[in-house]
Amino acid sequence: MDRSSPEKLILVNREPNGVAVVTINRPGSLNSLTRAMMVDLAQAFKALDRDESVRVIILTGTGRSFCSGVDLTAAEDVFKGDVKDAESDTVVQMERCRKPIIGAIRGFAVTAGFEISLACDILVAAKGAKFMDTHARFGIFPSWGLSQKLSRIIGVNKAREVSLTATPLTAEVAEKLGFVNHVVEESELLKKSREIADAIVKNNQDMVLRYKSVINDGIKLDLGRALSLEKERAHDYYNGMTKEQFRKMQEFIAGRSSKKQSKL
Repeated sequence: MDRSSPEKLILVNREPNGVAVVTINRPGSLNSLTRAMMVDLAQAFKALDRDESVRVIILTGTGRSFCSGVDLTAAEDVFKGDVKDAESDTVVQMERCRKPIIGAIRGFAVTAGFEISLACDILVAAKGAKFMDTHARFGIFPSWGLSQKLSRIIGVNKAREVSLTATPLTAEVAEKLGFVNHVVEESELLKKSREIADAIVKNNQDMVLRYKSVINDGIKLDLGRALSLEKERAHDYYNGMTKEQFRKMQEFIAGRSSKKQSKL
């Protein structure tokens, strides 16, 4: 089932295997974002989070660029608009989304596009893709997390260099720094993203949602508090399980073990 904004600048395709593909579709402007597109993206993630048929989301862009940032011809509308409204904030809705989000990045992910990629859970990038922070170059103050998230992922010194010089971080370097999970040929970008999505779909979906949540909530805390959070949620999870659920878990594990042994 296809759904899109009236202008078809944000496309949402729900596939029958539980994967949804969200596409930023303004290739003539290198997928730069207007205020309306940002709202549509936010609403798309909010709707997909509620849709129980959707288990994994792939976010990508049409044409030569993932997202070249905010359309600066509408900068005042974007930056002085109702930017504190979480319901229309793309990154807030991505961060609230319980489903795993895979970013499929080709070409440039610039400033706001960089920040959207930081809101993804897993990144696959095409060879030659570049992440670029131009906040300092154009006098734009970051508000979607780039100043705080990047340093926690690639290290503070490298993050300072990327942001203060406004020089590109290549996909290949980003992979070495642990920011990008996989670098592939451009022709393989969506194929690799779907392979990862399919592997996630095959797992226990309740646990996928819980696991993503405890990872993403835990990284906001110091290690001691994060370990306590994991312990607390584990206790809540197991205390909520019935004897029947434990029995099914044991049967499932036993069945998997017997299958492995039969292949030896």
